[in-house]
Amino acid sequence: MRILLIRHGATASNRARLYLGRRDEPLCELGVTQARVCAAGLPPVEKIFVSPLRRCRQTAAILFPRLEPVVIGAFVEIDFGRFEGRSHDQLARGDPAYAAWLESRGEGPIPGGEDMAALRRRCRQGFMDMTAQSRGCGRIAAVVHGGTIMAVLSEFCEPPRPFYDGFVKNCGVVRCVWDGARLRLEGGDLA
Repeated sequence: MRILLIRHGATASNRARLYLGRRDEPLCELGVTQARVCAAGLPPVEKIFVSPLRRCRQTAAILFPRLEPVVIGAFVEIDFGRFEGRSHDQLARGDPAYAAWLESRGEGPIPGGEDMAALRRRCRQGFMDMTAQSRGCGRIAAVVHGGTIMAVLSEFCEPPRPFYDGFVKNCGVVRCVWDGARLRLEGGDLA
């Protein structure tokens, strides 16, 4: 099965380079434009899956207006806890918990949030749920978050990919083939 992993369009917090996480922001004007441009280059899909957050649902509605999206709750972005809504520069000015999290390359605890291991487990289960609901489909798409895409790729790619090697810009598309056990990249924004 072919799978398109698509990061949602930009939000105001993305533009301001803030940790967005679970905050339920809509797309900004740029995000709507990004989605419209992205839509022009996408092949048809049989099913579309989304995170429950508004920015993903809005992007999916622009990309695939004729399909009813299936919400996968496990695809919600990582919970950045007390880092949410703040920038790197703000946090780097004296937050020892943030300094420790950076030192751990994002693997350590986030105060009041979620750790990377929990994100990976959750996204792994969400991906398995999505593929189980798509048996018999030739091509599907998931409009999700950057963290979700990085977690899925780090869990399933062959050859294996480090988490941060899966970064995708807003409305970036990763084209994959799923063989029932592993993902193989076909191209797109990571090739």
